[in-house]
Amino acid sequence: MRRKRIEDNDSPDRWVVSYADFITLLFALFTTLYAISVVDTQKLGKFVNSLNSALGTETLGQSGTVIPELGKPSQISERIEYELRGVVGSFSRDLNVRRDERGVIVSLGEGSIFAPGSVEIKESSLKVLAELSLILKGISNKVLIEGHTDNLPVRTSRYRSNWEISTMRAVSVLRLFIEKFGLPPERFIVAGYGKYKPLRENTTPEGRAKNRRVDIVILTDREAKML
Repeated sequence: MRRKRIEDNDSPDRWVVSYADFITLLFALFTTLYAISVVDTQKLGKFVNSLNSALGTETLGQSGTVIPELGKPSQISERIEYELRGVVGSFSRDLNVRRDERGVIVSLGEGSIFAPGSVEIKESSLKVLAELSLILKGISNKVLIEGHTDNLPVRTSRYRSNWEISTMRAVSVLRLFIEKFGLPPERFIVAGYGKYKPLRENTTPEGRAKNRRVDIVILTDREAKML
C-alpha cells in the first residue's frame, strides 16, 4: 500500500489539475468582462457597412453610413494608380507616380515637359498628357495641379521669381487639359510653390532636377472636401 501511494503522488498527470483550475479562472474572468460590457450597436453597424463597402461585398439592404477611411474612394485611387503607372511607365524616367495622404500623384519632371526657363509645354509631351486626360475623364475626383522649382534664381527676365514660373507652369498644364482635351474646369485647383516644397535636397544637380516639376494630384474625396 505504501508503494502504491508513493506512485500516485509522483503521477506525471498532476499538472492537469492546475491547468484545469487556470482555465476555469480565465473563463470566469472573461464571463465577468462580457457581462459588464456595453456593445455600441450604432458603431458596430457603421463598421460592418464600411467593411462590406471596402471589400465589395455589400448586398441589397446593407447600404448605410460608412467610415470614410474604409469606403470606396481608396479603392478608386488604387485603380487610378495602376492605370497611371501604365501610361507614364514607358514614356520617360522624368515621369513617375507616387501616393501620399492626399491621393495619387503624377509627377512631371521639367525635362520632359518644359524647356529650361520656359512655361510652354513641349510638343513631344502632348501624347502622354492626352493619355492622362483620358484617365481623368473617367473619374470624378478633384485634381490639384502644383508647380515646383529648385532653389536657383530665375535665369530669364520674363519671370521675376520661382513663384511665378512654378505657378505659370501649373497653369499651362491646366489650360491644356481644359482647352485642348475638354476636361471640366471646375474640377481643378492650381498652385505654385516655387522652391518651398522640394522632393530632394537642392545641393546636387540631380536633386534640383527632381525638384523642378509639375505634380498632378488626384485627390481623394475626403481630401477634396478639406480644401
